[in-house]
Amino acid sequence: MSYDWLMDDAVDVILGQWARARPDVDVSPMGVIGRVSRASRLLERGVKEELAGHGLEAWEFDMLATLLRSGDGASMCMKDLSASAMVSPGALTNRMDHLVERGLVDRRPAPGNRRMTLVALTDEGRRVANEVLERHAANEHRLLSGLSAADRDALAALLRKLLLSLGDTAPDQHTPGTAPASR
Repeated sequence: MSYDWLMDDAVDVILGQWARARPDVDVSPMGVIGRVSRASRLLERGVKEELAGHGLEAWEFDMLATLLRSGDGASMCMKDLSASAMVSPGALTNRMDHLVERGLVDRRPAPGNRRMTLVALTDEGRRVANEVLERHAANEHRLLSGLSAADRDALAALLRKLLLSLGDTAPDQHTPGTAPASR
């Protein structure tokens, strides 16, 4: 497949510089890693700007969306939220304190297990999450508008393959609000 129609990007310039400075070193992986890294930063910026327009930080929306997709009225334990957000339990506690103060989530001890804390969306949190979700999805479509649907599918498949090869796996799946099954 030929990509002659494409213009050079910033990574092409860097690769060209390496080819001149050190032609003896294969720097071709920099083409992939550099582009993934640059794309990540640009996409994060586009997402942050959209969410800021709704008065939310990206992490706040991530927490609200995680709770929203767990099911209507469902609650999740802090351990599951921590795994989903890839943050430490201490950082998650601070984040939840903030969302409780904003009236977007409720926290309560799990029935029969006071050591487990459950978190659920408030009515206001559910309203905000649903409202922002639609605009967030539209923004992500806009951010990826330079790719056809087939291109997006192919890129998603390749990125999934890369992530799995790097050891990224889905967190344990179990019923929201319950403790994971023992291993």
